Amino acid sequence: MSATGVFFNPRPDGISFEDMISVAQRADELGYDALWTGESWGMDAFTVLTAVACHTRSLRLGTGIVTVYSRTPSMIAQSIASLDLVSEGRAILGLGTSGRAVIEDWHGVPFQYPLQRTREYMNIIRQALAGERVNHEGRFFRVRRFRLGASPVQPRIPIYLASLGPKNLQLTGELADGWLPIWVHQGHLAGLKEQVAKGAALAGRDVSEITVAPQIMCHVADGAEDLADATRRVRAHMTYYIGGMGSYYYDLFSRFGYQAEADGLRKAWAAGDRSGAAASISDEMLDNIAIIGDAATCRAKLDQFRRSGADMPLVAFPRGSSFTAMLRTLEALAPEGTPRTKPSP
Repeated sequence: MSATGVFFNPRPDGISFEDMISVAQRADELGYDALWTGESWGMDAFTVLTAVACHTRSLRLGTGIVTVYSRTPSMIAQSIASLDLVSEGRAILGLGTSGRAVIEDWHGVPFQYPLQRTREYMNIIRQALAGERVNHEGRFFRVRRFRLGASPVQPRIPIYLASLGPKNLQLTGELADGWLPIWVHQGHLAGLKEQVAKGAALAGRDVSEITVAPQIMCHVADGAEDLADATRRVRAHMTYYIGGMGSYYYDLFSRFGYQAEADGLRKAWAAGDRSGAAASISDEMLDNIAIIGDAATCRAKLDQFRRSGADMPLVAFPRGSSFTAMLRTLEALAPEGTPRTKPSP
């Protein structure tokens, strides 16, 4: 059975907490491998995943992502070990740097030396989770005599890195158990994976040891009107990242060959023209980066991501998706070998 994950980012203006738990339970029933949740200005990842752990049985639980600027590495080690205990061994730690806009404007912390900081975090967290007494003298942290008082269930909690830049991809290959790209172009996924493989080779590893888990915006539409609405919402979501999140995603889309579109989008965004910015997102961009359409079309596109190198694609929902649309999408894209309709009670 092909592994498929689901990404859910709870927001105060989204669906209810009760519906979020229902989404997680349905994903569990359908055989999804893992549920991931990130952090922005909504709920924090560890609280959400702890709640999901208490209402599911098999679903693994991933932070997708917590940033290396918002907590100390010792605190992250404590939190993921606690989640692993509560979930009886189902925790996955997803780490990343996020971007300058989030770190400096929202967290009030200088966005400096992201690669070196990530490496140092991973070293400290790995030592702590292994039960070692941590004595670390680094560029960012001096940790003395720290040891976790509560050991995780898993002998080695998987650590995934969110990365898309060349140096960060190499670091992922060197150190991580998994890779969490976002807004990835299916035609460029194999090339990005090759950069991860180069980093793995430098560390004496094989890229097959690293799970490739791209987060993909997915919506299985219920008719033409719903398809048009979902397309509009995905365009708006993508526009926000390119126009409102600094240069990181602008650079990414430019590397994918969409610099002209990205330039037009940023110009409109800077002028306050949000609809004009969204109009710069071409149909080709949507077709190669998101999965929108009827059930058969969406399943075919998900399979294309797998053929391009995705080991565990993560089904993510466009902002503003209804509870019904989430369930419809989950059921249509469920891993092979599991029922796509809910059994009668």
